[in-house]
Amino acid sequence: MSQELLKSVEATSLKESPPEFEIGDTVDVHTKILEGEKERIQVFSGVVIARNGSGSREMFTVRRIVAGEGVERKFPLHSPRVAKVEVKRSGVTRRAKLFYLRERTGKAVRLKERRVERAKK
Repeated sequence: MSQELLKSVEATSLKESPPEFEIGDTVDVHTKILEGEKERIQVFSGVVIARNGSGSREMFTVRRIVAGEGVERKFPLHSPRVAKVEVKRSGVTRRAKLFYLRERTGKAVRLKERRVERAKK
């Protein structure tokens, strides 16, 4: 009974069409930022290294290198603050969490690109 109640409450906060991306994809996350009265969009681009949770609690972690330092940021998938997620490049991965990328630097961080076949018309 309580699980059904939770699901019905969560259903109101879910996005109708959540962004589709996978672990290893290089993405641009467009986030809404409030500065005083003004609202602007800030873009955070990097590699998706993890996804966890389910329903309205689903989160994903994006990692990028800034000035030689690794920066990771977690985003809620169904948050209204996340305006959109653009997939720039798809990477080939063989595991669900890419935490091993934390120890790597330079060219070793790159993942092989996944070639996506386009549907024939």
